[in-house]
Amino acid sequence: MVNVPVIDMIKTGQNISRLRKQAGLSVRDLQDIFGFVTPQAIYKWQQGVALPTIDNLVVLAAVLQVRMDDILVTDMAAQIQISA
Repeated sequence: MVNVPVIDMIKTGQNISRLRKQAGLSVRDLQDIFGFVTPQAIYKWQQGVALPTIDNLVVLAAVLQVRMDDILVTDMAAQIQISA
């Protein structure tokens, strides 16, 4: 058995919300930056229902002026068995 990191979607969503607020941005601001028609994707990120795609994560990190690793919250509790 090997421990592997797993993204904690709820904590990552809470982190996105906290970082957005720290940056002084509203959900509407992010909606405009990403060119989304509705804010639903951003709310889903913040609620931990969905994660940003890799390209959106790159943009989000740049907008929030943090590293992508600063956005994602991981948990090492997951174990997988590697078979040869």
